[in-house]
Amino acid sequence: MPIFKAYDIRGVVPSELDAATSHRIGRSVARFLRTHEIAVGRDARASSPEFFEALVRGIRDEGTGVADLGLCSTPMLYHGVELLRAGGGVMITASHNPARYNGFKICREHAIPVGEASGLREIERITREVGDLPATAPRGGFRAMDTRAAYVDHVLTVGRGRPRKKVAIDCGNGMASVGLEPLLARLPLEITRLYFEPDGTFPNHEADPLKDENLRELREAVLRVGADFGVAFDGDGDRAVFVDDRGETIPSDLFTALLAPHQLRRNPGATILYDLRSSRVTAEEIEKAGGIARMCRVGHSFVKAQMREQGAVFAGELSGHMYFRFSDDLMADDGTAAFVALLDVLAEEPRPLSELVAPLRRYAASGEINRRVADVPGLLAAVRAEHAGAEEVSDLDGLLVRYKRWWFNLRPSNTEPVLRLNLEADTRELMEQKRDELLARIERG
Repeated sequence: MPIFKAYDIRGVVPSELDAATSHRIGRSVARFLRTHEIAVGRDARASSPEFFEALVRGIRDEGTGVADLGLCSTPMLYHGVELLRAGGGVMITASHNPARYNGFKICREHAIPVGEASGLREIERITREVGDLPATAPRGGFRAMDTRAAYVDHVLTVGRGRPRKKVAIDCGNGMASVGLEPLLARLPLEITRLYFEPDGTFPNHEADPLKDENLRELREAVLRVGADFGVAFDGDGDRAVFVDDRGETIPSDLFTALLAPHQLRRNPGATILYDLRSSRVTAEEIEKAGGIARMCRVGHSFVKAQMREQGAVFAGELSGHMYFRFSDDLMADDGTAAFVALLDVLAEEPRPLSELVAPLRRYAASGEINRRVADVPGLLAAVRAEHAGAEEVSDLDGLLVRYKRWWFNLRPSNTEPVLRLNLEADTRELMEQKRDELLARIERG
C-alpha cells in the first residue's frame, strides 16, 4: 500500500487515505501492539476528527482501550505514552505536508518508533487482511486525558536556565502551540507570536521550517522587534529551526554543536549522536566538551534505537529534529524541548546568539541538493569505486566519503529515484569546486 512509508503512514485525503482505511489501521495497530491501552493524539487538519473517530473505533473493536490526548503535538503524544504507561501510541498527523494530506505516526511502549524495519510492514499486512470482521467483545475502554501541565514539567527538565529574553515564535498554524502556551506562561519571556492558532489549512505558509521561504516572516519579526532569537516549528511540533538575533538561520547541525556542550555539563563524558550529513564542527564541539561523538543514520527510528543501544543523552539531525534522553526509558525528538535547551545556553552565556554561533560557521556547506537519476544503485556503486582511495568510505547511510579537507554524502530517497547530496569543505571555493564536480558526475549517470 503506497500510504505506508519508511517511518509512518501518510497520503492524500480521500484518494489515498480515508476513514474506512483509518478504521482498518486502528484494528491493525491494536493487533500488532497487543496491549491494554493505546494513547491517541491528533492535529488540526480537517480530516483529523473523522480519522480519529474511525481509528479509535478500530482500536476498541479489538478490545484495546484508548487514552484520548485530544489536539496535541507529536512530542506530547510521546510524553503521554510514557506518562500514562500506555502500551503504544498513534498520532494522527501528516507533519509538515500540505493540508490535503493526513496520516499516522505509530509507536510502542516508551514511545519506541514503529517504522519500516520495526513493525510497520506487519501493520500494512494486517491492514490488507483485517477486512470488516465483527468487533471483539468486550470492546476496549475510552478515557480523555489532559496532559498539558505534565508535559510542561517534562520539557523543563532539559535545561535549568530561565533568562529574560525577547523571542519571536512562529508555530506555522501547527500543533506546537498546544504545549508551548502553558510553557510560556511559566517563563520570563517577551514573546512576539506568529500563527499560534492551530489551523490544518495552513493559511499563512507551509509548516515546514526547512524551506527558507517559510522563515521569512520570522526573520523579519526578529529584526523588527529586536528579538534575541526566533524559532519556527513544523506542523506537528517535533522539529524546530532557530534564527539568531541578526535574523540569520542557524543550520541544525550547528545548533546541535551549540547545545551539545551544555548537555554534557549535565552528563559529563556522555555520548552524543549526530547524523552523518552534519558538519565536522558538530563532532569537534562534542569532543572538545569531553563527550563521545558518534555518527548515526538519518531517520528518527534509527536515531532513537542507537541512543538506546549506546546510552546517548542527546542527538541532532540536519532536519531540525533534536533528541533528548528524558529518562532511562524515554528518548524523544521535541522542538519545544530544544527551545528550552537553548534558553539554558543563553542563561549561561552573556553574548548575543549570533556571536555564539559565529565560531561554528568555520566550514562551507553545500546544503542538501536533490537530483533525479535513472539508476540509483548503479551510480552509487560507480561513485564509490571512483573514491575508493579516500581517507574514509562508509555505507552507513547511502555513500559517505571523507577526505582531509572535504567530504560528501549521497543518500537515495526512500520514495523516488532521487539522490540527495550534502558536501562540506574547508573553504567556499573548494566546496563549490567539489560540489560542481559531483553534480556533473551525477548528471552523466
